[in-house]
Amino acid sequence: MLKIAVLVSGGGTNLQALIDAEKRGEIGNGKISLVISSKADVYALERAKNNGIKSVVLARKDYDSIENYSKALVEKLVQEGIDLVVLAGFLTIIDEQVYQQFPNRILNVHPALIPSFCGKGYYGLKVHEAALQKGVKLSGATVHIVTPECDAGPIVLQKAVEVKQGDTPESLQKRIMEEAEWQILPQAVRLFCDGQIEVIENKVYIKGE
Repeated sequence: MLKIAVLVSGGGTNLQALIDAEKRGEIGNGKISLVISSKADVYALERAKNNGIKSVVLARKDYDSIENYSKALVEKLVQEGIDLVVLAGFLTIIDEQVYQQFPNRILNVHPALIPSFCGKGYYGLKVHEAALQKGVKLSGATVHIVTPECDAGPIVLQKAVEVKQGDTPESLQKRIMEEAEWQILPQAVRLFCDGQIEVIENKVYIKGE
């Protein structure tokens, strides 16, 4: 059974989607063993507590540099024997120490169809504001493997969601979470934990498909 750590910075809706999927037996050979938050007093920590999952606060403000924060994060993940790291609304910058320790073993969910509306500065509602400003008819979500370049790692899964007339950034965000993020993140975790993901030349190939 692979040990999964979920990294959070806020409410933890994607964490909850993973917890619910695990309870339904939908993340295969994996178990959520640890939740790490970059902030204290966020609701994601309550979600972990309510489901009997060990949680740790590694507050970014307690460290004087990205380098020292990343070092502490790696030490905690290694100490806990973590096999897969999932970034679920984790808004703290980390450096190459983490990627080197967990090559092709960090997943992130992004609320757009990469390569659209991604990269530096595109997070949270900013992504949906940009999509609406552009007038796209489809947006969605992407699960990708994390690499040092922001939102540029190999794509594991994507799901499109219709953009409706009259959408606000908030309404689009909610629909993309419900119809895409909460579905494809657990699916990607299952594929990883069941050994079905292979990365060749920055592309993900799913075995058996």
